Amino acid sequence: MKKQIAVIGLEMHCELKSNSKVFSSAKNAYSEIPNSNIAPLDMAFPGTLPVVNKKCVLNALKVSLSLNCSQPDYLMFDRKNYYYPDLPKGYQITQMTKPIGINGCIEIEVNDKLIPVYIHDVHLEEDSASLDHFFDTTNIDYNRSGVPLLELVTEPCLHSKEEAQAFLEHIIRIYRYLDVSDADTKKGQIRCDVNVSIMDEDSRELGTKVEVKNVNSLSGVAKTIDYEIRRQTTLKEEGRYDEIKQETRRWDEESETTIHMRNKVDEVDYKYFIEPNIPRYPLKEEWIEEIKKSIPRLHLERKKDYIKNIGLSNYDAEILVKDKSVSDYFEECLKLDIDAKTSANWIITQILGYLNKYNLSITDFYFTPKRLKDLISELEKNTISSKQAKEIFKEVIEQEKEVKDFIKKNTQLSNEDELNNIIEEILANNVEQIEEYKKGRTNLFDYFVGQVMKNTKGKANPVLTKKILNEKLKG
Repeated sequence: MKKQIAVIGLEMHCELKSNSKVFSSAKNAYSEIPNSNIAPLDMAFPGTLPVVNKKCVLNALKVSLSLNCSQPDYLMFDRKNYYYPDLPKGYQITQMTKPIGINGCIEIEVNDKLIPVYIHDVHLEEDSASLDHFFDTTNIDYNRSGVPLLELVTEPCLHSKEEAQAFLEHIIRIYRYLDVSDADTKKGQIRCDVNVSIMDEDSRELGTKVEVKNVNSLSGVAKTIDYEIRRQTTLKEEGRYDEIKQETRRWDEESETTIHMRNKVDEVDYKYFIEPNIPRYPLKEEWIEEIKKSIPRLHLERKKDYIKNIGLSNYDAEILVKDKSVSDYFEECLKLDIDAKTSANWIITQILGYLNKYNLSITDFYFTPKRLKDLISELEKNTISSKQAKEIFKEVIEQEKEVKDFIKKNTQLSNEDELNNIIEEILANNVEQIEEYKKGRTNLFDYFVGQVMKNTKGKANPVLTKKILNEKLKG
């Protein structure tokens, strides 16, 4: 039996941010109260007409440009015709003739290696309503009807669950960096259709594609791919080729299997035609250029920069770029001429630790990069010890004051003559411990340091304290 390889393509749906929905004036916001964010158009009332939301188009173009896609010369929409209870019009307004972006390509990181992923297209459309299933009835919630939805379709160019997960995580970060979506899977803002086929390693022909609809978590995508690869490989090895059909399946969380839904339909079955109620709108080059300039440096570019040009470790750089606001905070520190490694260390250990403990956001964090600079400056001047710096850090946040307000009472004792006198007195009172130390109990050195710290209430300069103690205990 020839070696089999998996070929995977993803269709990723993401709800976009905007004040109102993509074609109606209804509020675009998550709500647990059914049918609270709706307008007549969302329920397909007669006489209602769609109006394109410019913000949604702007967000879609940002994504298209960030994925290195080609943009169309003008904006247009199509009707995708099919009947389902959660689609009130009997069709979906989408893009097929001229998607917002085509033929893109990006690099993603998988196990510390960069691989290319090819984008077939990115298109803007409206979401459907949602169905709430109860014991003996099913209700329709129109809150989601008309929510702006961006669909990203890859080429069949991925070959493992690890690559698929890495791609989805990469795209979610892009959406968040661009601020076009929160991309929150818990709120149903991300859903994914997973296409899987199996082919012989030396073949040029793709195997029969199986589509698994609406997988709503990254772990679900990984499990779906795992299951389908096993299922299709087993059928192929047993010679049951006819059971690998072009079909649509769904992922079942309880059994962790995919289940047949329907035979796969082709584009012709949707009877696409151009949406007659939305006129074509030219996408002028000036506007595209303006959007390009608004796109920030994305996470992978920042990570490469932090490692190659700033000298951070892969681990530190990865933590810093995980969240754009954290990366922005770090870059603000660099602008203030704080040492990069010192900044990274404080952000990763102290700042993120505090934020995570109290569930706070760095964007409105009281301890700004300027306050961090003030604290590190005092630390570098040996005015305070590292332990005192951590204590001042907490006091500044909790009392909402400035670093300088706590420096005087925490000033480190660095006067050598004064420290020398204190240490001599401590040693004079610990003759037995000195004899034990000189006999080989070197761990008593920490005891002497502790006595100095106790005597000075923690203000003794630890470096200078150890230096003096070393000199005196050698005699």
